[in-house]
Amino acid sequence: MKKIVIAIDGPSASGKSTIAKALAKTLHYAYVDSGAMYRAVTLYFLENNIPIDHPETVATALPKITIRFQRKEQGNRTILNGQDVESEIRQMRVSEYVSQVSAISAVRREMVRQQQLMGKHKGIVMDGRDIGTVVFPEAEVKIFVTADIKERARRRYTELNKKGIQVTYDAVLENLHERDRIDSTRAVGPLRKADDAFEIDNSHLGLEEQLELAIKIVETKIGEKM
Repeated sequence: MKKIVIAIDGPSASGKSTIAKALAKTLHYAYVDSGAMYRAVTLYFLENNIPIDHPETVATALPKITIRFQRKEQGNRTILNGQDVESEIRQMRVSEYVSQVSAISAVRREMVRQQQLMGKHKGIVMDGRDIGTVVFPEAEVKIFVTADIKERARRRYTELNKKGIQVTYDAVLENLHERDRIDSTRAVGPLRKADDAFEIDNSHLGLEEQLELAIKIVETKIGEKM
């Protein structure tokens, strides 16, 4: 099967990363979690006291940030400047600031540059907010994953509690509302469905059902059976 770029977008906690990972595994493609990249930048800013409202300081800090991904037995790991920060970037303190950091033009330009390099040779599944609209507008397959916000909050609340992170459901729901607002209204790379994207509402769908739909979309677009 010819190698292509698959762009998967959607709001926070919609399950886009889960379906993206499953699809990449099925296709034997590389998987890139663009959201993890913005979380890693946010973590770096928090730990190094970088004021996000100071453009010059942000611009000076960005060249010092190197992000890559590493496959391990426990799954895809985010490596920030040589350190595994997969657990740290999922903390609520990062979630509270990541949408604000993602809205910074300089940050988005640098992350888009790195993401486009990752997809240069195709054979990649990447998920995020603006993958099909900004990063890879010519992607052969674009999928927009969505779900009811209360269901998204329930999933995120359950996920965090399983990891031992103490947080209330209401706090998670409020965080998602605010992230949706910022992500959808930012000037650079706002969250939106690409005109040629296929939509999957997984409010009441399991992973296997979503994967089956995604595979059918890929087969339809490339004209090959998997």
